[in-house]
Parts: sequence; C-alpha cells; structure tokens
Amino acid sequence: MTTSFASALTAAHDAAASQHYPQGALYVVATPIGNLADISLRALHVLKTVDCIACEDTRHTQGMLRSYGLERPGNQMLAVHQHNEAEAAQQVIERLQQGQRIAYVSDAGTPGVSDPGARLCAALQAVGLRSIPLPGASSVTSAISVAGAVTPAQGESGFVFAGFLPTKNAERLSAVQKLAGESRCTVLLEAPHRIIDMAQALATLGARPVTLAREITKQFEDIATMPASELAAWLQASPQRVKGEFAIVLHPVAVPQESGEAERVLKLLLVELPTKTAVKLAAEITGTGRNTLYERALELKREADSN
Repeated sequence: MTTSFASALTAAHDAAASQHYPQGALYVVATPIGNLADISLRALHVLKTVDCIACEDTRHTQGMLRSYGLERPGNQMLAVHQHNEAEAAQQVIERLQQGQRIAYVSDAGTPGVSDPGARLCAALQAVGLRSIPLPGASSVTSAISVAGAVTPAQGESGFVFAGFLPTKNAERLSAVQKLAGESRCTVLLEAPHRIIDMAQALATLGARPVTLAREITKQFEDIATMPASELAAWLQASPQRVKGEFAIVLHPVAVPQESGEAERVLKLLLVELPTKTAVKLAAEITGTGRNTLYERALELKREADSN
C-alpha cells in the first residue's frame, strides 16, 4: 500500500462505515482518471467491504487496489468488459441473488458513460436488482467545468456527450457535419493515435471554439481553447501535445439575438417541407440552433391543429 493512503482508509471507515449498504446490490464506483487522490472516501470503504469486485480489466484494477492497500484474491475479482458484458452480467446477477454486494469499476472514471457498465446495469434492472452509484471522477464533466462553454449567453444551455467519433475518415467527417448542426456544447473523447485525424475533421467547423483537455488530473495536464480550424496545427506544433487521453469540448453555436427572421424562414419552409427538413434548412440559413427551431416548429404545428 502507498503509505499516504493509510490514513485515508481510516478516514473512509470513520466517514462511511455507519451508512447503509444493502445486500444484493451492485455498487457502480467512479475511480480516478489519473490522480489516485481523487478517490472518494465512500468508494474506498465500498471497495474494501464488498464481496466481489467486477471490473473492466482485473490486472489494471488490482494495481489500483494495491495502491490503496485493498488488493483482492483472484476469486473475488470478476472481469466484465465490452466483449463479455452481456454474458458476465449473468454471473453478477447470480451472485447478487445470493445476497452478495458487488462493486463495479471501469479502468478509470465513471462506468457506463463511455466505458462498459451500461449493459450490466440494464441487465440488473430487467430482473429487479439494484444498482447504486458512487459518484466521482469523469473526464467529461471535468473538461466541461473548465471550458467555460455551457452558458446561456453563448448558445443553448446544456451539453451533448458524443463520445468517440468513428475511426474511418468518411464516417468521421459525416459525424462532424452532423455536429456542425448541433448548437449545444458537445463533448468528444479521443485516443492519442487518432487525435490528429479528429482535429483535421473538426477543422471544417472553422472558427467555432474548441477546448482540448489532455491528460486531465495527471502530471502533464494541458488545457487550451482555440478555433477548430487551428486545432490540428496546434497539436502538431509539439510532440508532447499528441500524447495522452483527450476530452474535446465544442463550444455552443451562438444563438442570434433576433429570432424574428428565423421564425419567418421556418414558417415559409414548413408550408412546403417536412418538419425535420424545414428545421435543418432554417438552421443553415439563419444560424439559429436546430433544437430551438424544432421546438418552435412543433409549437407552430400545435397552434395550426388547434385552429
């Protein structure tokens, strides 16, 4: 065990041991995305006390547990990853039906967002078993928190998590074209060997601001904001910049203050075209967000039907 975590285990017991931990439940535990100190006290307590730990990679998770002084014997570890998630879920279900408590962790961050875990929780729901979240580190929310992108003044509120783009060039470009029509803040993830390809595809978004967050919480963390058209050149300017794991935030498209013209165009198009096509064209013509126009189109149709 790393000696610095000995006191953390004591603190975890003092803070969390008195809480209720139902039997026959899966504890979905967020783990650090780089800095081991980002583990929560409740997560440490649960990882210490559950009957079994299901995980994306048993070797990786054993290494993390060892750092905290929580290493488990092999028969208390269960591999549940993207290639066996459906099948392994049955093993988890059987153990939970016996009254065991099981923790599930991915290799890093919050399970079920981009990492495996969603199918496992869905399988448990189908048979009436409980999944209990233990929140913590996430590259998605960490990147958003420092990007300054989710503000009503900059566009529509909220954000979209798009995850990893397709690996093939044509499909990737097609995906980026669809993102161009999304006026809300959008979060992407990418691996180091594909980051240049992604940046070149995002260049088609022109001046739209993007925030690139590399190696979040780690020693060489790097966060920078720039126009999408400049991202590829910025990455290629230094070999260090293309190393590590990436979260990319596409800032929202500014919504024009004057909406009268957008509604006028939308009304004209709705007369001749299906709703989705009319909204798409109105967004391209006026620069107004598709979601805003779609909601207005539905309102207009409801108004027409009621008359």
